[in-house]
Amino acid sequence: MSPQNKIRLEVLGSAPLNAWIALSDDESRIVAQGGTYEEVVNQLEEIGDETAFLVRTPPSWSPLAV
Repeated sequence: MSPQNKIRLEVLGSAPLNAWIALSDDESRIVAQGGTYEEVVNQLEEIGDETAFLVRTPPSWSPLAV
């Protein structure tokens, strides 16, 4: 596994379940999180981050989800 994939896996593993998260453009950290898409978009607008991308985390992690 590449170092970047290890970092991405650690970040996703630390993310809240069943939530929207915004990852930095290099996928090394969570820059915003919330219960709704709109909440996360508002947080990104407040911090001026236009490069993050949003992901919905599953209700629980399973080997097939990772």
